[in-house]
Amino acid sequence: MLKVENVNLFYGAAQALRGVSLSAAIGRVTCVLGRNGVGKSSLLRAIVGHQPIRDGAIQWRDEEISALPAYVRARKGLGYVPQGREIFPLLTVRENLQTGLVAQPRDKRAMDDEVFNLFPVLRDMLGRRGGDLSGGQQQQLAIARALLTRPKLLILDEPTEGIQPSIIRDIGRAILYLRQRGDLAILIVEQYFEWARDLADDYIVMERGAVVLAGERKDMVEADVRKRLAV
Repeated sequence: MLKVENVNLFYGAAQALRGVSLSAAIGRVTCVLGRNGVGKSSLLRAIVGHQPIRDGAIQWRDEEISALPAYVRARKGLGYVPQGREIFPLLTVRENLQTGLVAQPRDKRAMDDEVFNLFPVLRDMLGRRGGDLSGGQQQQLAIARALLTRPKLLILDEPTEGIQPSIIRDIGRAILYLRQRGDLAILIVEQYFEWARDLADDYIVMERGAVVLAGERKDMVEADVRKRLAV
């Protein structure tokens, strides 16, 4: 399980996270909701090691990882798909996927058919450059690449941003499958409320760098959440 406890994060003198706490359990989907600029992406960057925290604790599988560099956290099972996807546009789809295998032992660097079952379009595009794919196809590629690292915690930042509805549904089905597989935790930052609501087992809502609502999906009061997401 991931545990974030009372984390504070600053960019210079500006405080981005204020005493944030959350957990993400194996076999469950946790969704982080909130307006633009409330610290959601900063929270994910803190978890994966791309941004240092001022204080607080980040624990993964009962180990304190706050001081570990990002590549070590990745080796410990954290898979991250950042906002904007950050695929390699000049590499082919096959080469992009292969970058997800480099940390694996040489005898385990085969592409898992599971990623092609989840995102069949990628199998037909292995020879195409990543930059030639649509935004939705690039998102599927980024998620598939993260899955090839064999994570135990999959972290997705705004996976539906700028993507056509059919691919949003495909990504949702993939997440449901991964949850049902039962061997990894899934943490999603998202603004598309209905999509996140339907996937989430647990949720938190952020405002001004702090958690203002949190709980299990079954106990969610939708009106309270929507009020805090309205512009």
